[in-house]
Amino acid sequence: MTTPLEANKAIVRRFIEEVVNGRKPAAADEFIAADSRDHTLPPNLPPNREGVKLVMGMINSAFPDMHYTIEDMVAEEDKVVMRFTRRGTHLGALFGMPPSGRAVEWRGMDFFRLADGKIVEHWANFDQLGMMTQLGAKLEFPAPPVAKA
Repeated sequence: MTTPLEANKAIVRRFIEEVVNGRKPAAADEFIAADSRDHTLPPNLPPNREGVKLVMGMINSAFPDMHYTIEDMVAEEDKVVMRFTRRGTHLGALFGMPPSGRAVEWRGMDFFRLADGKIVEHWANFDQLGMMTQLGAKLEFPAPPVAKA
């Protein structure tokens, strides 16, 4: 017998395998509620299922060999949390950055809230600085302030 926690984890795992790793953004409709809220999307995209499909299309274009590996998955109440590693080769433009041809790897965590068998909210935290550095972004950091004696 499958518990609600196991069922939620299975939904999220299928979403990652079929939609993300399977590169089928349109299949997100099966896993994400129409009135979902994604708290992680770039500000110029709608913060819902349609925005998820758009950003996935951009990522698939920039990293055609991207693979998302679930390292850990924990479920409690209506939430599923995952620690992940993503790997891919930057072969297409990404948010105005031309392709670098570089292989990149970054880690992070995804947080999903589910209701009625669908993802209704999503948050993520990942190593954006590490990813951008691997892509060759020229990042400048100000010098630390000098302590006064």
